[in-house]
Amino acid sequence: MPNRKPVALVTGAGRGIGLGVAKCLAAEGYDLAICDVHDENSITEALDEVRQLGAETLYCLCDVTDAAARRSMLAEIGEQFGRLNVLVNNAGVAPKQRADILEATEESFERLIRINLQGPYFLTQAAATWMIQQGRENETFRACIVNISSISSTVASDNRGDYCISKAGVSMATKLWAVRLGEFGIPVYEIRPGIIKTPMTAPVTEKYDRLIAEGIMVQSRWGLPEDVGKAVATLARGDLAYSTGQVIMVDGGLTLQRL
Repeated sequence: MPNRKPVALVTGAGRGIGLGVAKCLAAEGYDLAICDVHDENSITEALDEVRQLGAETLYCLCDVTDAAARRSMLAEIGEQFGRLNVLVNNAGVAPKQRADILEATEESFERLIRINLQGPYFLTQAAATWMIQQGRENETFRACIVNISSISSTVASDNRGDYCISKAGVSMATKLWAVRLGEFGIPVYEIRPGIIKTPMTAPVTEKYDRLIAEGIMVQSRWGLPEDVGKAVATLARGDLAYSTGQVIMVDGGLTLQRL
């Protein structure tokens, strides 16, 4: 009998949060399509970690801002697995240089909007269209979409306004897709991570170590990629099936209002 495990596509999964998500989904019984822009040879160890958890794993070298590359990736997933149950839009970048918004460049703004918002938005469009088709062909088919945004979608950092705006856009995109895909039974969720220990936050480790020590969060520790991964696994499992469009905070209580 052919393997009919559900399949998840996780973008930006060669390292950091994306890899944490992929590992949690692999442990949950998913086969994985791992999307990233790094040469496959440079992330062999990461791919092996996912495979050792029992997942058949396809690596897709894909820049999510490239429409042709997105189409090619979905076609490759269709050829290898024949299905796609979960899309996790995780690929994203920080500005190359944090800059006061009085001085920040249009070049940086355009780069972050394309990678963090435009690419995932249109990947969702293409993946959702395929998911709708699968649902029409098989009444037992189940799918969901998860967008990884950031607390920066609501917490203002005036030295990286481009990042904050791109993540705020992801928050609205989540609501839009939740509304549009409701009739097809495809829930769409948003996860907002806080301070997570990843290569992206490595350059500001000293700053965040100090803030954590000073009590910026209720739970006084760095978040880990697996913290986000466990939240994604909960959504993929269908534990919050009647909560489409909702936001899951994975921030250690950083955004809780306190007196």
